[in-house]
Amino acid sequence: MAGPHGGLYAAVAAVLNWFGGPLGVIVPVGLLIFLIVRKRWWSLSYLLTTYLVGNMAFVQVLKHLVDRPRPANPLVRVDHGSFPSGHVAGAALLVVIVGALLVPAARRRAWWISGALFTLAMMWSRTWLHAHWLSDTVAGASVGAGAALLLWWFFRRGLAREGAASRG
Repeated sequence: MAGPHGGLYAAVAAVLNWFGGPLGVIVPVGLLIFLIVRKRWWSLSYLLTTYLVGNMAFVQVLKHLVDRPRPANPLVRVDHGSFPSGHVAGAALLVVIVGALLVPAARRRAWWISGALFTLAMMWSRTWLHAHWLSDTVAGASVGAGAALLLWWFFRRGLAREGAASRG
């Protein structure tokens, strides 16, 4: 991570940084609108709860409780606290949400593989940009995916009824 920071690596890291930041709200907001239009109220509840609890409550509470300093000289603008990575938590959270709500069960294996690769790319990006320590990114992936999976389990009955109603 200490080599020259330019070229293709810098471009990929910049895209992932923007996706985890301001640009990253486009996908969840688009999904929110889609679920409202389709009147998928259980799915909408799962999406909103998971983002509020997983991304905001867990990540922000942990950042303030742990209060870990970031690596020296980050290459991007960062906020308070290094642990856990909010960008990585958001990526893992989004992978699970989309997998739960939009990907048919028969196609989820391919989705989980590509989602894991996306999350790993985000982990690399945040470490390469000196925004986080590697352990911050591992924790972010664990918090994001863990919260989304736990809440998916919590919402499973309502989501199953909603799915059966839309197919029937």
